[in-house]
Amino acid sequence: MKGGTFFTLTSLFYICLLTIVYFSKRRLKTPENIIFSLLILTNLVGVVLAIMCYFTITNIAIMPKINTFVSKAYLFYLLTWITLFTEYIVVISLDKRKDYAKKRLRLYSILTIISIIGGIAVIILPLYYNSTPGSIYSYGPAANVAFGLGFAYAALCVIFMLLNLKTVKKHKYLPLFAFIVFGTASALIQKVNPALLLITATETFVTFLMYFTIENPDLKMIEQLNIARDSAEKANAAKTDFLSNMSHEIRTPLNAIVGFSNLLLDDKSIPDSSKDSIKDIVLASENLLEIVNGILDISKIEANKLEIVNNEYDFNKFTNELIVLSKGRLGEKPIDFKVNIDSSIPPVLYGDVQRLKQICVNILTNAIKYTKNGWIEFKISSVQKDDVCRLIISVEDTGIGIKNENIDKLFNKFERIDLEENVTIEGTGLGLAITKKLVDLMNGKIVVQSVFGKGSKFTVCVDQKIVSNPTIKLEETRNLTPVINIINKTVLLVDDNKINLKVAEKLLDNYGIKTESVDSGFACIEKIQSGNKYDLILLDDMMPKMSGVETLKKLKEINGFNIKVVALTANALTGMKEKYLSEGFDDYLAKPINKDELNKVINKYLNND
Repeated sequence: MKGGTFFTLTSLFYICLLTIVYFSKRRLKTPENIIFSLLILTNLVGVVLAIMCYFTITNIAIMPKINTFVSKAYLFYLLTWITLFTEYIVVISLDKRKDYAKKRLRLYSILTIISIIGGIAVIILPLYYNSTPGSIYSYGPAANVAFGLGFAYAALCVIFMLLNLKTVKKHKYLPLFAFIVFGTASALIQKVNPALLLITATETFVTFLMYFTIENPDLKMIEQLNIARDSAEKANAAKTDFLSNMSHEIRTPLNAIVGFSNLLLDDKSIPDSSKDSIKDIVLASENLLEIVNGILDISKIEANKLEIVNNEYDFNKFTNELIVLSKGRLGEKPIDFKVNIDSSIPPVLYGDVQRLKQICVNILTNAIKYTKNGWIEFKISSVQKDDVCRLIISVEDTGIGIKNENIDKLFNKFERIDLEENVTIEGTGLGLAITKKLVDLMNGKIVVQSVFGKGSKFTVCVDQKIVSNPTIKLEETRNLTPVINIINKTVLLVDDNKINLKVAEKLLDNYGIKTESVDSGFACIEKIQSGNKYDLILLDDMMPKMSGVETLKKLKEINGFNIKVVALTANALTGMKEKYLSEGFDDYLAKPINKDELNKVINKYLNND
């Protein structure tokens, strides 16, 4: 026994040190940490019992009953420590994804029951002592049960390790490797010299080693990360609010510029020489609007606020709008615009048509910008399997082309290829960056092929679901520009900005539509409550004191109110249309007012047909 005293006293020093260090820090309440906490405390008690065993066994003649109690308590400690150690191996070995809690509880229960039975056996069974010159040690059935269960648990730990060695981080099993090596060595030494008990020192070493393998992150760092996360979420929310306000504030004056410029273009009394300047104003305002939209979209994407909203859509209507828009942007350029659409594509598909349209518009606009003459081909083919239609959209041009080393830069934000030919071409370099992000969000692919000086080809592949039994009504193909049969219709305009009211009045006057204007939600409600009749209400949202959404709710509370209400707002961030429709609006118009979009609304709600 004397030979092991040094190791036991050394173990006491180290386990006391570990106890102070470990329990002085805050810890996560994970099963792993809870077991380790119990192991430290158990080991501390065990080391104290081992020292007491030394003093009582050397004075066994004086205190035999005390020695028997301490010796059996020490055996009970050995059984408790190996049980906790086995539970620790179970915790790190179990698959956290598959009924982890249930399996852990079941194994805990089995191990605890076996250990309780073993502990009772240790207490009941006898313990004998062997005294030789210079040493004295205990043995007997009680010791055999404790050590036998210890070896059985060690074997169980090895089995768990071998079954899970590929899935568990190797360093997690270092304590078990140490226990096997030093425990085996201790057992062999004790077989030669039974009085030299090293098992307590081995368990202390394993417990100490385990401290460096458990997952015990710094809680202070976690708190700092949580604070940083909360700050980032608040910053994102503030960014979204800022974007919404910026969108509104920029689009409000743009609405007046675009609206009045378009009205002047239609004014026959203005000389052609002046109309050239007006066209420049319209073009500049459209470019500014494109820049604003790009910045808002890229900010939305970076803030993870942009979502793909899938709905049924009319494929023919989608392609017709793209063709009309692209031809309009060609202007007077000597370019042959070719269209090749696969006629086998189903008429109704399911996907985010607005985002798909934005992707196509971006690559078509890019081709138009960088092609001075020759041709542009807009082609859509498909591969159909089961209920999925893979759209293969390509835009090929005879433009200036791209050098091979610059192709990888195309999808970088604010990146514009440095060519002499593009110095006079306007843009921020956001269009293709946004396109790439949108394609990725739709789980699609985009490929660029180009020969410098000869042209480029952009190809986009996205999967859309085929709708066999559509719920939407297919629209007949027609030119949306003319609006017919508008007779005796009156529209109520609600906007706190007098210039916006003036723009809307002028635009609707061109269709022969009568208008009444009010500058607040309160005045709108008063008009309806007074019995005034209207065929349509165009309602701004961001108004002081009472917003458009609040106004609409008040209007719907009026008995018998059944007038169609369209949100007419400069709040044109992604997802705003869906938001306003969910709030109860019948439709949505963004500022600056687009003629084609206005025509759609008038055709839908005011056409006498």
